[in-house]
Amino acid sequence: MDHINVNCYEHPLNEKVRTMLRLEDLFEKIEFFSNKDHAAEHHSAILTLFEILNVTSRADIKSDLLQELERQRKSLESLRKSPKVSEEILNQVLNDIQSASKGMLNMAGKVGDNLRENEWLMGIKQRVGIPGGACEFDLPSYHYWLHLDPKICHDNLNEWITPLLPIRDSLKIILRLLRNNEKIFQFKSNDGMFQKMGRQECAAHLLRIKIDESIPCFPEISANKYGLTIHFFNAKPGHKAKLYEHQLEFELSFCIL
Repeated sequence: MDHINVNCYEHPLNEKVRTMLRLEDLFEKIEFFSNKDHAAEHHSAILTLFEILNVTSRADIKSDLLQELERQRKSLESLRKSPKVSEEILNQVLNDIQSASKGMLNMAGKVGDNLRENEWLMGIKQRVGIPGGACEFDLPSYHYWLHLDPKICHDNLNEWITPLLPIRDSLKIILRLLRNNEKIFQFKSNDGMFQKMGRQECAAHLLRIKIDESIPCFPEISANKYGLTIHFFNAKPGHKAKLYEHQLEFELSFCIL
């Protein structure tokens, strides 16, 4: 489907990949909002920062990423003698892994300790959990900060985000390797449903579905050790979803770490 514009939907098949995809999405959002100049955008950056803190509060996130980086390093090292592998590209990926691992190992304490030690930020975090709790009469100091010169806000946000970047860099490498190690198939669905039984999806860690963006539908995916089921629904925002009853061609990829 490379010759047409497509919408890509990803579905994680284990908790580790699910967490990585959530963090990837959050880091993309905070990068976007933190570089903007409006107070509402800086507020969105702060909210995203708190979401990252919540997701990374799992005690094993750092060790999980380090273990996966090491596993990928060993796996890639074993490919050195393969004539099908570019030595230059292999060395670049291994250097990226080494750099990411070093950054992770240099992280002091638990992920997000720099944020938890900031009483001002934690006071805001507590209030934003209440609907409308970040109004200026609830958090006047936060209101003052949001309306400072944007450069000051940029600098502050960068200070708070920077200690988390080794997590982001490690995720990028692992997810890139995961997405590149894919087996691609072309399928058709009828009456809004597709099923595949067997072990192909059991070994995968991530499913990717690509649909021509001109087709007004979206997939909902469920998978287990016995197989997978995909329901395709009409995309009509504001209306109850109904099955897309036309024949549909789509691309399905099984990605494995």
